[in-house]
Amino acid sequence: MTGHYLVVESVGTAVLRPFEVPPAGAGEVLVETDYTVVSAGTERANLIALPNTPGTFPYYPGYCGVGRVTEAGEGVESVAVGDRVLLTFSSGHRSHTVQRATDLTVVRDERVASLDAAFVPIAAMGLQGVRKIKLELGESAMVIGLGLLGMFATQSARIAGAIPLIVTDFDPRRRDLALRLGADYAFAPDEANLDDKIKELTYGQGPNAVVEVTGVAAALQQALTYVAWQGRVSLLGCTRIPDANIDFYQYVHRRGVSLIGAHTMVRPQVDSYPGYWTARDDYRALL
Repeated sequence: MTGHYLVVESVGTAVLRPFEVPPAGAGEVLVETDYTVVSAGTERANLIALPNTPGTFPYYPGYCGVGRVTEAGEGVESVAVGDRVLLTFSSGHRSHTVQRATDLTVVRDERVASLDAAFVPIAAMGLQGVRKIKLELGESAMVIGLGLLGMFATQSARIAGAIPLIVTDFDPRRRDLALRLGADYAFAPDEANLDDKIKELTYGQGPNAVVEVTGVAAALQQALTYVAWQGRVSLLGCTRIPDANIDFYQYVHRRGVSLIGAHTMVRPQVDSYPGYWTARDDYRALL
């Protein structure tokens, strides 16, 4: 059987290639893919070899999707042929993929559409960015940047009890969507007197917690400007162009602000604990 996969062979050049689909080995299953999700920020950065990417080719994009098990190898007990399963970092944008059965999360609830389930691995990135600020019911929160991760972080912060929940993005369509998804207030980052408006909405203190999703130094400067004294800022967006022109004494040290790295790979492997959940536990929570 012939399948197809997407590969970036050189800077800016992605092609679809055929391959012979292998059988599932012991402890493995063969999955036929239903959907994969494009991670626009990360995959574009790798496509054009931005800083803080490997910059080597071939590059095999794709880490988020869903499919059905079509074949199970010897000794597989955790999943069965016909099960829907989430596809993550070893899957790629492929029509078929062989995976270790023990690595897979089964989508057991038939009410969850496969197209929705395909977004769960990337939604979990936004969720863990909120978990790491340890938001409590009634604290004010802000999400800066409303791409996929920012939208999922917004919904997670709403569920976690942020009051009020403020978001910023340059795109008015994204701001409107965020309001429909649970944000209380949405602003453009360059809106006049934005600092004063945010202070007014948070009783003069600034948001207790901020999720910075752009990875842009100017946005981090805004996060540090707006956040309350002894507030928390999670760095969810991947920084592609480093910039050190931030006065960390004035904005972090003196004000007791916590900066928290929120890369999704900084997760426990076995047991979840407050602020740090395993990927599988987050997947199950989102499902």
